[in-house]
Amino acid sequence: MTRQLTYLQAIGEALDQEMTRDRSVVVFGEDNIGGTGCEGRLGNAWGPTQGLHESHPDRILDTPITEAAFVGAAVGAAATGLRPVADLLFVDFAGVCFDQILNQAAKLRYMGGGKASVPLVLRAMYGTGMRRGAQHSQALYSMFTHIPGLKVVAPASAYDAKGLMIAAIRDDDPVVFFEHKMLYFAPGEVPEESYEIPLGTARIARSGGDCTIVAVGAMVKESLAAAEQLAADGIECEVVDPRTLSPLDTKSILASVRRTGHLVVVDESNPRCSFACDVAALVADQAFAALRGPVRTVTAPHAPVPFSPGLEDAYTPSAGRIVRAVRSSLSTHEYAA
Repeated sequence: MTRQLTYLQAIGEALDQEMTRDRSVVVFGEDNIGGTGCEGRLGNAWGPTQGLHESHPDRILDTPITEAAFVGAAVGAAATGLRPVADLLFVDFAGVCFDQILNQAAKLRYMGGGKASVPLVLRAMYGTGMRRGAQHSQALYSMFTHIPGLKVVAPASAYDAKGLMIAAIRDDDPVVFFEHKMLYFAPGEVPEESYEIPLGTARIARSGGDCTIVAVGAMVKESLAAAEQLAADGIECEVVDPRTLSPLDTKSILASVRRTGHLVVVDESNPRCSFACDVAALVADQAFAALRGPVRTVTAPHAPVPFSPGLEDAYTPSAGRIVRAVRSSLSTHEYAA
């Protein structure tokens, strides 16, 4: 049975179902029990852990405001038999605990000859749209995707948020789970029962034969809006949502480009050494002969996120920019603008 849940509610339900199924699942983070003055036990700043303390009182942990300490504790707990879900809140705070992620969580299995595992989920809120400025608005998934030993997830819908969170909790490797803050209150159809979406499996959000658009997280919505605009002119775009950046479903991306002959990558992160560059290089390396036009990328500029609302809107990839990028890729083709 399905019903409407928000993206945040879907994450909360995944946590509740996994904690009920497996007593080794624990939740670390700030204000998980209370939040916002503790009135009515909101459950974290946004409410995803609301009610979990009542259901699982011994496994919901409120931590001090010290990311280095509670992420380090979560790594140690994972290495010794628990399955912690640690909430970093803003991914921008990862700089405080980066050594624990980069040099401990990501490397223990390798350094232990495969005998150690770190089944840790690190929840991380990211992205522009809420006027939070340069230190609370970054899209840092490209940085984590670069690190071997980490898995990186970026769901674009409530349905995917629940299924990918369950898969992440059950995975025996550390998973960084990126949640775009502008998707938190977006509703979607979500089944009541528990279900997994395998990591490393993309979805085709829209089918089309003229141009492939690969988009991450909240950029899937912008890409679908762009595809609707282009369809009015007879240009049918295929929108590919990777869902996980590491492992990456390269087969689905390459298959789509071989069908369409054109590629636009939409990525909210900064452009240098980014996910957009990675996908563009993948296609240039393995599907160059299929291309009938230049690869285009739509990204943030190589600059910090501005606080000014007008500048932040200009900074963030939009449907209009995606439309122009598609037309540019097709400009030597029959669909010239």
